[in-house]
Amino acid sequence: MTTQREPVARVAVLVPTYNERDNLPLILARLRASVPAADLFVLDDNSPDGTGTVADELAAQDDRIRVVHRAGKEGLGRAYLAGFALALEGGYDAAVEIDADGSHQPEQLPQILAALTDADLVIGARWIPGGQVRNWPLRRKLLSVGANLYTKVLLGMGVNDATAGYRAYRTSALRTMDLNGVESQGYCFQIDLTLRAIRAGLTVVEVPITFVEREVGVSKMGQDIVREALLNVTKWGLEHRVGQLRSALQRKRPPASAGEPEPDPVDLGREP
Repeated sequence: MTTQREPVARVAVLVPTYNERDNLPLILARLRASVPAADLFVLDDNSPDGTGTVADELAAQDDRIRVVHRAGKEGLGRAYLAGFALALEGGYDAAVEIDADGSHQPEQLPQILAALTDADLVIGARWIPGGQVRNWPLRRKLLSVGANLYTKVLLGMGVNDATAGYRAYRTSALRTMDLNGVESQGYCFQIDLTLRAIRAGLTVVEVPITFVEREVGVSKMGQDIVREALLNVTKWGLEHRVGQLRSALQRKRPPASAGEPEPDPVDLGREP
């Protein structure tokens, strides 16, 4: 049965920033050209390089650019959660995640939004047919492919690029995903929300994109981000597999005879 979804008319594009003063004017101009009807939200974590000031100057010239000045550097996850709250409060139909460094091409956003016609979450994926990455060293590619394969196998998700940060959510989907319980950051934040979407029974679709490594500025990915993702995915994966094992044991356990009490689950498997 096909689920009838509301059309996506009002779109909030969320652009988190930290020290992106040189990239920000470029990415906002490309977004305005690609999705002229969208509202652009710059979520700046009090960048010491003056990104917030540049954002204010751009907003003064375009009434569809909004700037949110956050108190300090709290990470990608918290920035997006703040943006989701604004999109929900503002009555938007969809909220888009996109990097400020140009690695996510705004010109591909219309196809991502178009895919929301049949989905609750659309992920711009690198590791599916048609997707590609430019200007990455082999080590970085292997790390990303390996992380996504590990995530897919351990969590039992049919998603090939769960760490991807170029994506669009229906706001109706965000309301069902228990965002108050999200504490993860970095790439782990993307995995966390993908898992929540799947567990909420939402439809997740991947469309191929071309990811282009930044040309200006410094990447924010560090060892702490990789470590967080590894630890959390391992924890969630073990919980998932233990749950599967318990369900299998419950199915295999013979029914109790009439009048005979069910055995205590904690006694299953003990030596007599």
